[in-house]
Order: sequence, then C-alpha cells, then structure tokens
Amino acid sequence: MTEIAHGTVIVQSGEAVIPRWWRTVDRVTIFCVLVLFAIGILLGFAASTPLAERNGLDPFYYVTRQLAFGGMALIVMLMVSMLAPVTIRRMAVIGFFGAMLALGLLPVFGTDFGQGAVRWFSLGFASVQPAEFLKPVFVIFTAWMIAASQDIGGPPGKSVSLFAMVVIVGFLVMQPDFGQAALIVFAWSVVYFVSGAPMLALFVVIALVAVGGVFAYTSSEHVARRIDGFLSAEIDPHTQIAYATDAIRNGGLFGAGLGEGTVRWTLPDAHTDFIIAVAAEEYGVMLVFVIIALFTIIAVRGYFRLMRERDTFIRLAGTGLVSLLALQAFINLGVAARLLPAKGMTLPFVSYGGSSLIAMGISVGMLLAFTRSRPQGDIGDFLLSRQR
Repeated sequence: MTEIAHGTVIVQSGEAVIPRWWRTVDRVTIFCVLVLFAIGILLGFAASTPLAERNGLDPFYYVTRQLAFGGMALIVMLMVSMLAPVTIRRMAVIGFFGAMLALGLLPVFGTDFGQGAVRWFSLGFASVQPAEFLKPVFVIFTAWMIAASQDIGGPPGKSVSLFAMVVIVGFLVMQPDFGQAALIVFAWSVVYFVSGAPMLALFVVIALVAVGGVFAYTSSEHVARRIDGFLSAEIDPHTQIAYATDAIRNGGLFGAGLGEGTVRWTLPDAHTDFIIAVAAEEYGVMLVFVIIALFTIIAVRGYFRLMRERDTFIRLAGTGLVSLLALQAFINLGVAARLLPAKGMTLPFVSYGGSSLIAMGISVGMLLAFTRSRPQGDIGDFLLSRQR
C-alpha cells in the first residue's frame, strides 16, 4: 500500500523547503526562462534606444524598466513555484474574480494610450493590463471547475467555465482585443478537450471560432486591414510587417552585427511585438532558432512531466498553462515571419512590457509548481496497480 500511495519517489522527512524545492523542480525550464530573459535584455539595448530618444528619455530608460519588471517576474516565478498546488488553486481562484472585476471596470477607469483600444489602467508610474493577469488564473479556474465536475455529485464545472469564458471574451471584444480573446478561447478549449471532451464539441468550437473571425473581420476596420494585408500578394512597404520581413531577410544566417540593424529606427513596436525582427537582423536567424528551441524545450518538458501526473486538476491546469505559453510565442514569431496576420502580442520573457513579464512569471511559476516531482507515483504505476 505504501508503494501505491507514494510511488518510487523517496520522501526525506524534515528536509528544508528550498533544498526540497531545488531537488523536485524542473531546473531545465528555469534555465531556459533565464536565458530568454537575458536575450530580451540584450535585444532591449538595441530595440528600445530609438524609442527612448524619440520620447526625450535616457537611452537605457526602457532597458532599466525591463530589468526591474523582469526581476520582479523572476522572483514571483520562483516564489510561486515553491507553493503547493492546492495553495496555488485557492490564490488563483481569488485572483480570477479580482481580474474579472478589473476587466469589467476598464470601460470606466481604463485608458487606451492613444491606440484605440481601452486595455490598460494608468497608474502614473506604470500601467496595468488586466487581460495579461487574467489568462493564467482563468486556466486554473477552468481546470478546477472541470476537474471538480468529474467527482460524484460535483458541480457543473464545464458549464460554469464555459459561461466564464463567454463573459471574458465579451469584455475583450468590447475593448476591442481579439487576440487576447482568441487566447482565452484556446486555453479553455485545451483544458476542456484534455479532460475528455467528445469530438463533436471540438467541431462546434471550431465553427464558433470561424464565426467569431468573420464577425471580427466585418465589424472592425482595423482587423480587416490586417487580414487583407496578410492575404495580399504584395506587402505595403510602409507597414510593420514589411519592415520586419526586410529585417529578417537582411539579417541572414548570422546577422548584420551588434548595433548595425536599422529596423529598430523604423518599427514603432520593435521593443515589444516585433522584437524578433531586431534579433534576426542584428544576430541572424541562428538566434531566432535558439529562441524557438528554448520555447520548445519548455513546452515539451512541461507536457512530458504532466503526462506522468495522475491528479486531474494538476494535469489539466498544467497543460493549459504550457499550451498558452507555447501559443503566445508561436503567434508572436508567426506574425514577424508573416505566417500569421499582424497581431499585437508580446514574446514571453523577451519583449518589453511590465504586465506581460510579471503575468508570464506567474504562469511559469504555476507550471513549475505543478510539474515538481511529488511522492505520488506516475500515472502508469497507478493504472498498473488497479489491474492487479
């Protein structure tokens, strides 16, 4: 009975928190995150200097802020990774309702900073984007609801999570922010289908997403212009996509050299949405391959560790978090390479942005906590014991 309950992981009684955390946490993922952040700082020196100059600020103003926000994100990531899954669940559910309230108050107290979409709260010294913090806690809330619904006499978790998803998407479309709305739908779909949803439901979601895309195209001139530009055989040379495409082409395999890139002077979002264009131009496609490899390692290791997890909530929540991280990175890279229509979305841990950095630190911290080795045995051991 002891082996069934505790598996083969050795439990060291009386072990201090930090040594136990270090022994059980996925250190490779932590290393990959640190490398991504270091690359972001390196690129920030080149990408954010022109913006600081245009705004009459110190040349390294944005780099300093990225260091500060990134340092906070890494500290939060490590602290969250030390928490027990049940503690994370409780804190995330409270955070979910708080983020929902903040999202609902945006039309009243929010600002658009002249970009046409009310997505931020301005605090004077910084701004906060509630949608960034809502994504990870929504994944936890959805996983909790769906896992609870599988218990005998459990709540209608799938219906509750679906209702929450529809409300959030409605708030995001009102801003408008179709990109974050798509991520919310994707995150819910991943958790829902990993829990064992029927194929018919998959086709229904795909159909609803298609209908939503048509609605976004017909109701938003901004969205229509971006999609038309993506589908067009010729690229407008004065668009961000054109500048990014030229930068990637000019960088070649090994890049033009440190400080030799020109796209940072023409791209207004070179330090955020199109940071990969700066990387490709100055350091070449080789650095882009390194960034892709780092995200791939994080995703693959997360999936494989979660495959051995037999707690339903942890397995669903972890899968949703790692899928969300992978999709956001894929969208950012795909837009820069003109594989996807233009969409303002940061590259996790690399792009500049306080809300994005800290929210991603929380997400990966949760993922690290869920994928820690615990004295519970693999799911394969559990299934084998049930057959005996």
